[in-house]
Amino acid sequence: VGDGASTANYGYTNSGYSVYEEENERLTESLRTKVSAIKSLSIEIGTEVKNQNKMLSEMDNDFDSTGGLLGATMGRLRTLSRGSQTKLLCYMMLFALFVFFVIYWIIKLR
Repeated sequence: VGDGASTANYGYTNSGYSVYEEENERLTESLRTKVSAIKSLSIEIGTEVKNQNKMLSEMDNDFDSTGGLLGATMGRLRTLSRGSQTKLLCYMMLFALFVFFVIYWIIKLR
């Protein structure tokens, strides 16, 4: 009776062990799939980050050049505003007359 019970226990243990082993294999394969998906996702994120950094760098360069152009324009405006106000008024009047004559000429040609 003792031998029979021991053999029955041993058979049950083997059977349970193979069930646990199969479960572990299934979970391991599931984990492998998830790790592979996360790896590919992280590679895609890294590629996207590199592209975004490149675009930001280009935008930074564009803003720097625009800032330089704006600074030069502001310098010219300061120089212009330092002059006498009558000189500025004469320039504006001449410009207004020029625009008026150009518009008059365009209307006359129609």
